[in-house]
Amino acid sequence: MASSSHAAATPETKEQLGFEPSSWGDFFIAYEPPPPKRSEEWMIARAEKLKGDVSLLFKTCNGTTTRMFLVDTLQHLGIDHHFDEQIHDLLNELLESDFSSSSSLHEVALRFRLLRENGHWVSPDVFDKYKGEDGSFRKDITNEPKGILSLYNATHLLIQGEPKLEEAMNFARQHLVSINGSLQSPLAKQVKRDIHRALPRACKRVEALQYISEYEEEEGHYQILLELAKLDFNLLQHVYLKELKDITEWWKHFSAFIDLSFIRDRLVESYTWTYVLYYEKGFELQRSITTKMIVLITTLDDTYDICATIEECRKLHEAIQRWDKTAVSLLPEYLKKLYIELLRTFKNIEVETPVNVNYDTAYLKKAIQNHVTGYLQEAEWCHTKHKPSFKNQVNVTSLTIGEPTVCLSMMASMGDTIMKIAVEWVAGVPNVVIAAGKIVRFMNDIAAFENRKSKGDVASSMECYVNEYGVTGEVAIARIYELIEDEWRTLNKARFQNHEFLPALKRIIGLALSTSLFYDNRNDVYTDSEHLHKIIKSLFIKPVLSG
Repeated sequence: MASSSHAAATPETKEQLGFEPSSWGDFFIAYEPPPPKRSEEWMIARAEKLKGDVSLLFKTCNGTTTRMFLVDTLQHLGIDHHFDEQIHDLLNELLESDFSSSSSLHEVALRFRLLRENGHWVSPDVFDKYKGEDGSFRKDITNEPKGILSLYNATHLLIQGEPKLEEAMNFARQHLVSINGSLQSPLAKQVKRDIHRALPRACKRVEALQYISEYEEEEGHYQILLELAKLDFNLLQHVYLKELKDITEWWKHFSAFIDLSFIRDRLVESYTWTYVLYYEKGFELQRSITTKMIVLITTLDDTYDICATIEECRKLHEAIQRWDKTAVSLLPEYLKKLYIELLRTFKNIEVETPVNVNYDTAYLKKAIQNHVTGYLQEAEWCHTKHKPSFKNQVNVTSLTIGEPTVCLSMMASMGDTIMKIAVEWVAGVPNVVIAAGKIVRFMNDIAAFENRKSKGDVASSMECYVNEYGVTGEVAIARIYELIEDEWRTLNKARFQNHEFLPALKRIIGLALSTSLFYDNRNDVYTDSEHLHKIIKSLFIKPVLSG
């Protein structure tokens, strides 16, 4: 979440380092959207009617394959959360169905992807029938572009030690690249986008926004799905605008009280990060908690990174470990209000959490305490001019990027039946949290290295790799991308190994997926937030036009 490694900086460094001011300011406090053509009451009633129509469509669909394509469309449009029961039934159908007789690569690959995404093992041998006697894929299957695209996306659910899927991925990618210029819209747009970022690695909500306009162009599309997707998107915007108003008012109080001019104002960007993790209605409290955690992480990051001396870093760490008002006496004047506000934010979260939500914030406090321990380690490295090994640097910074804290805050969205065990599981920082943290850290560091954004602090993972192995930046980037791919395979494997935690695991995987928005094209759009301005307007301000 926070964008850099940490170290105590000199006052001179502080003066040299300036962050761009927020382009949003108080915008969402005063913003009043233009009145919609239809009342919100009409939109809600119409959406409910359409949900009923889609539920009926599941019952009248002609066979499992048709229902499978329906589920794929619902997911792509971002409205699948309204049909959990129907999707659960469809997955059971797919488990019991025999696709060995199907000649359609599109069908077989989609079944493979849907089942693996939902924690059901499917052997890569299902694709052997599309190979010739020499073991390579037959040329005739390339006549089905949708099938090749479906195969390409399916292969991104691979785990370690699956050379068949690696081969299939390379085959599909090479063919998609070769035909991309000859395809018609909307398939051409989807192929171009998936070549850049395969569907299982894409930020789901941004993908849904893009697909809504493309689905309208598809031959034989269901008009009720399109209308529901547009209505749902626009109705949810009303929810987000209210949340953005409330969280901006919180930030105004928070930032004015702590009075630290050197920290980044990335409140709207923090909310956007939270939004892509869970966008559904009913998670208003959870979005508030996670946004506040990202803001706190960013504030602490900038404090350790830009202004605090090594002694002040140690004192702030000690105070946070004590987690008591009396510890404020340890701190210099300029940090006392930050510490008070940290304690108050947690106290308010406890008060705001309904009694029927069994979420224990003690785990979240501990995560923040562990988090600043990592910050202090980095500050000590910088203070002593110690150059950590690549391995040691990654072990620390893949946690200080913020994943353990954010993952714990996301567990507040779990249902009663799983929340307690999910919180305890994530609090133990399992390998899936570490894997997600490494993906975010590596993507962050590649962006910083590419754009030569350095704060003069402890070396990034990229810089450590270049220094330790004596290679060029491009060689290091290629190697880091290989490590990122390995972490994706760890996350994919966890779908089968940790099936009982699948709802929690999907949220954690969503955190890794968010890198496709925040670090796309090797840019850090959280810190350099002007790049994010257009997409924020599309997500929260501009309604999807009905037509």
